[in-house]
Amino acid sequence: MRIVMLGPPGAGKGTYASRLTKILGIPHISTGDMVREEIKKQTDLGKRIKEYSDRGILVPDEIIIKLLAERLKKQDCKDGFILDGFPRTINQAEALEKIAKIDLVINLEVPDEIIITRLSNRLICGKCGAIYNLLTLKPKKEGICDKCGGKLYQRKDDRPEVIRERLKVYRKQTEPLIEYYTKRGLLRNVRCDDLMIPPEVMVKKIVEIIKQQKEIKSS
Repeated sequence: MRIVMLGPPGAGKGTYASRLTKILGIPHISTGDMVREEIKKQTDLGKRIKEYSDRGILVPDEIIIKLLAERLKKQDCKDGFILDGFPRTINQAEALEKIAKIDLVINLEVPDEIIITRLSNRLICGKCGAIYNLLTLKPKKEGICDKCGGKLYQRKDDRPEVIRERLKVYRKQTEPLIEYYTKRGLLRNVRCDDLMIPPEVMVKKIVEIIKQQKEIKSS
């Protein structure tokens, strides 16, 4: 199954995808993580990407698409993948169609106030990138990652005033993808109206949708 996770920042795309990858046995591919990894490795491409980010400019689509196309050629993607953070625009969706046939798009519907509360309580491991939440997914030891022992931190853009701006950008840039994928018969909505709902409950709902889609494909 080739799956796209769609939804506003803080909807739970990364959290759910990291659990789905274990259940489905296919890789979770975050374009954000790929970009950060290139910068960290100081590759030629990574240096170019850093120049854009240092100037506060979005990394051009052709760079992200090139990175993604290379990643999708790897052996672990032969049975499918879960894309998180891409596509974000119609142009990116059209480019994605040229390198991979998407089977299902999971659209996470979450009210703004839940997103703002959730993100302002989010912590990320600086070492392995694991995601925690002080309300719903606390680390066993305060400020320390359960998985690798790395230090947890809050992203600068997880402050309430910044989150509201990010949501505005999402509505303008990414929401048109809902109609785009609905027209193609690929979109399935998964709604979360409860801030305290455990990630496992949402993942169970998504797994049921994936099973249904597989049955439709095989019939």
